[in-house]
Amino acid sequence: QVQLAESGGGLVQAGGSLRLSCAASGGTFGSYEMGWFRQAPGKEREFLAAISRSGGNTYYADSVKGRFTISRDNAKNTVYLQMNSLKPEDTAVYYCATKRGLSLAFRARDDYANWGQGTQVTVSS
Repeated sequence: QVQLAESGGGLVQAGGSLRLSCAASGGTFGSYEMGWFRQAPGKEREFLAAISRSGGNTYYADSVKGRFTISRDNAKNTVYLQMNSLKPEDTAVYYCATKRGLSLAFRARDDYANWGQGTQVTVSS
């Protein structure tokens, strides 16, 4: 089974940038569509972005469109989330996940099978 490990989170001032990484091991990374989610305390896990197997197609939630960019490097078994113009409301634990291969849906938590442990992002005002 594939294992995922997020990194790159931390404390950043509003308006700043961070790049998150998600490293995969134990599977064939290039065979998976990938997604990024986040979860703030007391809130549901929220879809942020998804990317196709080759990286040719990307999809974004309206809340992050224009600020966040998802990308991948299959040779490095890694997916990235570049986050710019960060706001305090972006504060959350950020997760990457492998998408289930049976359907075209990609915005729900149950559309994904394997999850990393998460990395904390805190944006100060």
